[in-house]
Amino acid sequence: MAHYDVLIVGGGAAGFFTAINVANFNPELKIAILERGKNVLSKVKISGGGRCNVTHAEFIPKDLTRNYPRGEKELIGPFHSFMTGDTIGWFVDRGVELKTEDDGRMFPVTNTSETIIDCFLSETRRLGIKVLTGQPVKNIQKNNESWLVESTKTNFSCDELVIATGSNPKMWDILKDLGHKMVDAVPSLFTFNIKDPRIKDLAGISTFAEVKIPNSGLESEGPLLITHWGMSGPGILKLSAWGARDLNECNYQFSILVNWVPGFNPESISEDLIRLKESSAKQKVIKYAQFELPKRLWVKLVKASGIPEDEVWANVSKKQLDQLALQLCKGEFSVNGKSTFKDEFVTAGGIDLKEIDFKAFRSKKYENLYLAGEVLNIDAITGGFNFQNAWTGGFIAAKAIAGIS
Repeated sequence: MAHYDVLIVGGGAAGFFTAINVANFNPELKIAILERGKNVLSKVKISGGGRCNVTHAEFIPKDLTRNYPRGEKELIGPFHSFMTGDTIGWFVDRGVELKTEDDGRMFPVTNTSETIIDCFLSETRRLGIKVLTGQPVKNIQKNNESWLVESTKTNFSCDELVIATGSNPKMWDILKDLGHKMVDAVPSLFTFNIKDPRIKDLAGISTFAEVKIPNSGLESEGPLLITHWGMSGPGILKLSAWGARDLNECNYQFSILVNWVPGFNPESISEDLIRLKESSAKQKVIKYAQFELPKRLWVKLVKASGIPEDEVWANVSKKQLDQLALQLCKGEFSVNGKSTFKDEFVTAGGIDLKEIDFKAFRSKKYENLYLAGEVLNIDAITGGFNFQNAWTGGFIAAKAIAGIS
């Protein structure tokens, strides 16, 4: 049986970050990472379209926590210990420069996730951390002060155990057997399947919009991307994250209201439409897109208002203007199902947060069991926030394991 001082189950972002920081704090410790698959850091590799969205340029802890539908309250303390600025510094110290894009997302300047993967693998080699792949864990038992970890290939023992396996169902069952309460998993980041003539053949168009789910209190704003199957983009993904459980309960059959001209309502925009009717009387309604909308979207909304394609502003009736105002500010769309956001599958669910000591990311049930990353019932909207949770949890757990206060 192989024995380690620290054993980390899960070869992803949280697992590697924990292992590297433990070794930095105490180089004398014998550390290993167990990964069930053939490859490590697979989620890091595909993040941000293969560029790795490392974190987000938000530097105030309380503001940062507002991006977490689950974990907002619990992460305030941890973010005061390690957050965005610390993440940037950590990578810079290892030769990885990050850049900030207009929407706040941060990526390596190389624009490839391989830079982050190479950094982690280089650090594990430098620090003597064992990375053991093809080791699916099938059982974990407490043995006095130690842990016994049984994989399909090898048996291990360790003094300190870290679980960083994300939403792996097998590991959730093992944690249940150890007495932890698990919150069932539901998808968190997903796009909306919508078939509607108003967005047909508009795939690729993106515009800033407000989106609400009627009678739910759920609303968001941000870039909305029209796709071949419906709607995506940050404006939609925020709704999917905050509404993850409610939308799962209704089996992803619901309606949304889209305001294509944020800041306006049907009443206020009607005044602008009346002015257009007067100032552009002889001009075709569809000739020029209004309110900075994409031209093809404007044409679709005009037609949906019952205004003929060759109609001029002078001939538009009050009823048609009212309909156009509604299409612009309160367009109702029926959602019928969801699709995974790219390859980045994020779930809501995991260990009940009441069972975690967030000063150490340690189980309240076991003194030497630590948990980091998405195995906890913490998830965020898209934009680098899920990785920041992984870095923060891994760093704080590492300090606790190494005995650093």
